[in-house]
Amino acid sequence: MSETISAPQALAPATGPVPQKLKRSIGVVGGTLLTLSCVTPASTLFVVVPDLFSSLGTWTALTIAIGSLLCIGVAFCYSELGTLIPSAGGEYAMVSTLSGRLAGWLVFVLSLLVVMIVPPVIAMGTADYLAPIVHIPAPVAGGGVMLLATLAGLLDLRANAWITGIFLVLEVVAAALVAVLGFAHGERGADALVHGTVAAEGGGTSTVTAMMVVSGLAIALFITQGFSTAVYLSEELENPRRNVARTVLATLAISTAVILIPVVAITVGAPDLSALAEGDLGGMVTAWSNSAVGTFVSLCVALAIINAGIVMVIQNSRVLFASARDKAWPEPVNLALSKLGRFGSPWVATLLVGVPGAALCFVNLDTLYGVTGVSVTGMYLLVAVAALFARRGAHREVAAWRMPLWPAVPIGLIAVLAYILTQQETQYLLWTGGIVAVATLYWALYLRPRQDSRWLVSIPEDDEPAAL
Repeated sequence: MSETISAPQALAPATGPVPQKLKRSIGVVGGTLLTLSCVTPASTLFVVVPDLFSSLGTWTALTIAIGSLLCIGVAFCYSELGTLIPSAGGEYAMVSTLSGRLAGWLVFVLSLLVVMIVPPVIAMGTADYLAPIVHIPAPVAGGGVMLLATLAGLLDLRANAWITGIFLVLEVVAAALVAVLGFAHGERGADALVHGTVAAEGGGTSTVTAMMVVSGLAIALFITQGFSTAVYLSEELENPRRNVARTVLATLAISTAVILIPVVAITVGAPDLSALAEGDLGGMVTAWSNSAVGTFVSLCVALAIINAGIVMVIQNSRVLFASARDKAWPEPVNLALSKLGRFGSPWVATLLVGVPGAALCFVNLDTLYGVTGVSVTGMYLLVAVAALFARRGAHREVAAWRMPLWPAVPIGLIAVLAYILTQQETQYLLWTGGIVAVATLYWALYLRPRQDSRWLVSIPEDDEPAAL
C-alpha cells in the first residue's frame, strides 16, 4: 500500500532550502471571480451544452441539475480538504496527504489531463463566435487565444482577477439575455423538462432513457467542475481556512444558476426539437431578436472563452509549480518549473502550459470531451475517498472547515461516481486507463524508488494572521 503522509509530517517545515511560496493577495471576491471565470458559464453554455442537447434533448436541463446536486457533495469534500490542506497542488496535495502518495500522483495526472486539454478545445470555439465580424480558422483562433492567455498569466494574480472579472460580467450578461429571449419566445411548457424527447435522425422524435442521462452525467459534472479552482488558489487566498470553503460553495451556486436557467429557457424557447438538437444557440438568439443582438452575444461568448483561457492557464501553471516544488520530476525540471517571475507568477510553468496549449489547437481533439468527462469523474471519486480519511489521527485536530453529514456524503459520492464510470463509452475508459497505466509505471520506476527525495508533498505554512 502507498504511504500516507501524516498531518504533522505534511504540515511540518521541510528541511534544507525553504520551498518558495506564492503570495497571498486575493480575498473571497477576487477568488470567486477567478474561479467563476474558470467555470466560464457562457462558453460552457455555448460550446459544451449543445453536445448534450443533441443527445439528451429536453432532458438536458434535468441532467445538468442532477450533476449540480452531485457537485454539492463534491464541493463539500473540496471545501473541507482545501482548508485542511491549503496548497497550490489542489487535488493531488489533498489526496497525497490523506490517501497516500500513489493515489495523489494519479489524481495529479488526471487533473493535469483535464486542465491541459480543455483550454485549447474551448479556445478553438472562439472562431465560431467571431464569425459575425471576421472569419478565422478554428486552430488559428484557438492558438491566438492560448498565447494571449499565456501573456495574461504572467501578470500579477490581483490584476488577473480584475481582468477576468470584467470579462465575467459580459458573459453573465450574454447568458441572461439568452434566458430572457428564450422564456419570451416559449414554444412549449415547463412539462417538457420532465418528458425526455430528442429529435431523431430522418425526422420525428425519440425518447431519452434514464441510462442516457446517467451516461451524460460525466459531461454534466464537467460543466460545473471549475469550482475546484478555488482549491488551486488556496495558497494565494487570504485566510484560506475560511475563504476556500466560501469561494468553492459560492462559485458552485452562482455558476449553476448562470448555466441552468438559460438551458431551461433554451429548452422551452427552441422553435422545434430539431433546432434544439442542432445546438445553434447563436442562430436561435438571432431568430428571437435580430442580427445585432446575435452579434453582441457571439462577441460576449468569444470574450468568455478568452477569459476561460486566462484562468485555466493560471490554474495549470500553479499545478505544475506545486509539482516541481514537491519534487515530482528530475531536478533540472523541478528547478525550472519552480521559478517565480517579476509579478510573483511561476513564469516557466505558465509558458509550459500556454505554448503547448496553442500547439494542441492544431490537433484533432474531438474525442477528448469523453476522456475529460471520465477523468473528472475519476478525480472526484479519489477526492471523495480522501475525504473519508480527513478526520482520523492528527488531522482530526487541525483547524479546517468541516462538511455536514460526514461520512455519508463521501460514501454516497463514491457509490454514484463509480456507477457513472461504468456507464461511459469503452474507448474513453481505455484512453484514460492507458494514461493512468503510464503514470503508474512512472511512479513504480522513478518516484517510488526515490521516495526520500521525490514526490515530497509539502504544505506551506500560513505565516499570516487569520483575518477576522
